[in-house]
Amino acid sequence: MAKVSHVSDYNFEAEVLKSEIPVLVDFWAPWCGPCHGITPIVESLAGKHAGKLKVCKLNVDENPETPGKLNIHGIPCLIVFKGGKEVERMVGLMPETALAEKIEPHLGV
Repeated sequence: MAKVSHVSDYNFEAEVLKSEIPVLVDFWAPWCGPCHGITPIVESLAGKHAGKLKVCKLNVDENPETPGKLNIHGIPCLIVFKGGKEVERMVGLMPETALAEKIEPHLGV
């Protein structure tokens, strides 16, 4: 299974915005129940799209700057970035099939 990496305010630009491939970022917090519920789904998507999609998690409590810049007001919030730009945003717990449908159009070149 592909690795899900953790990013922070300090490496967000380098790891996400400057990535050569699309990036799915899971914005979460330790106290958020739905965030824990979506973790296995995010990990599954990372495995299924290994090499075509980079998957990262960002703890909003430890890294408040990036979510503030991106106007994230609810978590879990999953954002797909492609070419340094936000191309898809999903808020809340949803089934893997729904997330996959939103992500897959952004995996092409």
